[in-house]
Amino acid sequence: MTVIRVFLVDDHLVVRTGLSALLGTQHDLQVVGEASSGEEAAAVIPSATPDLVMMDLDMGAGMHGADAIRQLRAAGVEVPVLVFTTYDTDADVVRALDAGAIGYLLKDSGPDEIFGAVRSAVAGRSVLSPTVASRLVQQMQRPQEALTARESELLSLLADGMSNRELGKALFISEATVKTHLGHIYAKLGVDTRSAAVSVALRRDGIR
Repeated sequence: MTVIRVFLVDDHLVVRTGLSALLGTQHDLQVVGEASSGEEAAAVIPSATPDLVMMDLDMGAGMHGADAIRQLRAAGVEVPVLVFTTYDTDADVVRALDAGAIGYLLKDSGPDEIFGAVRSAVAGRSVLSPTVASRLVQQMQRPQEALTARESELLSLLADGMSNRELGKALFISEATVKTHLGHIYAKLGVDTRSAAVSVALRRDGIR
């Protein structure tokens, strides 16, 4: 029997303890390491060589889980990462998957769903909690609300890393107007961060 070696990353000890105990009820699952922050995970996981990482996203004041995934990928660590979190916004999902996560599981998932997700992720199959998958499908089925020409122009400049002040100067508008445009863009794309807006727009060919 092949044992799947799992590494847990979560800033809450009670979550890590409970998840470790749950996974330990399965003969083919074994927790081989834990980290309480994204920084610790990025430093320890390369030498721990697990088969799977279960990663929380928002871990207090430390590194965001998506950034930890990116750092692991930049270091050449290709171990599959299954996000295990309470956050289910479109922006969180997009940010995690863009960083390189193989799946996105919510913490209210049942034991069988968790076990199945771990095994599927290790087998190379993408995993999404049903509620997350359903919302993404609904979003894809909804007609896309088109960005205006000015919004598309602003989004293109945003992709270049411009600040609000720089965007205002480039477009000859005030920072307040920039913020208004960004609010409309976020609403139309179903996100709430700059990076997520750029990522979604690129996927939809929304940036010219």
